[in-house]
Amino acid sequence: PPKEEQLSQPILGELTASHITPESIQLQWSVPEGTFDSFTVLYRDAQGQPQVLPVDGSSRTVTVPGLSPSRRYRFNLYGVWGRKHLGPVSTDVFTDVSLLHCPLSMVDANKPEEKQPSQPILGELTASHITPESIQLQWSVPEGTFDSFTVLYRDAQGQPQVLPVDGSSRTVTVPGLSPSRRYRFNLYGVWGRKRLGPVSTDARWMDGHLGDYDQLCPHSSAAATEIEEEQPSQPILGELVASHITPDSVQLEWSVPEGTFDSFTVQYRDAQGQPQMLPVDGSSRTVTVP
Repeated sequence: PPKEEQLSQPILGELTASHITPESIQLQWSVPEGTFDSFTVLYRDAQGQPQVLPVDGSSRTVTVPGLSPSRRYRFNLYGVWGRKHLGPVSTDVFTDVSLLHCPLSMVDANKPEEKQPSQPILGELTASHITPESIQLQWSVPEGTFDSFTVLYRDAQGQPQVLPVDGSSRTVTVPGLSPSRRYRFNLYGVWGRKRLGPVSTDARWMDGHLGDYDQLCPHSSAAATEIEEEQPSQPILGELVASHITPDSVQLEWSVPEGTFDSFTVQYRDAQGQPQMLPVDGSSRTVTVP
């Protein structure tokens, strides 16, 4: 069939705030031209964490709850149109109702802008409390805070393992290890949508004179007969093509010219413009989207 005529790109109007209380605010906007599938409001809460507020495409107003009094917030509004996020249009607001009628210059003078939290820093990763089957990892955070941590390593069979750790922790025990093997542990810090790192440490057990595993040799060449596990190279995704197309479904096919993936994820928007996610097994090279 002939390609449908593309609609002209819609336009976002000005974003304004009203009905301000110490705990909430109402945002309003216009769409001078065209229509959007949906809208997204982005802002940071009192703890500096990013928040996302989805809004229906027919709406022109939304109330943002759960705010903190006497704080400055910046709200960014995006319009979702097909695969595009248009915008943002922005507005700065104080939740101090006593300053609502002050000019913005006075507000800025009395209430300095909230400083965005700086990116945290991961410290050194070390190992202790070693047994033949487990190891304890310790690390520091010289600056800032992380939402969580992730430890990545390969088990005795060479399979990747992921160990999630709470953001307040500075230590974790890795169980299920095998003696007489070398391991590399990689620690990542999760901060918002970013994964920072890694910091790494190598650990290898070697036989003591009495035949027990009583000595850890991080970054050591003492056990020269132990060959370090080679890390597989990053896999490559090939071209994505569509076939077996019907009015209600389509089959997607792809290739992996090099390496292997643990799994795949197909993302698309449905007829209502809502994002959909379809997980696929790592051994597959085709999937039908119904």
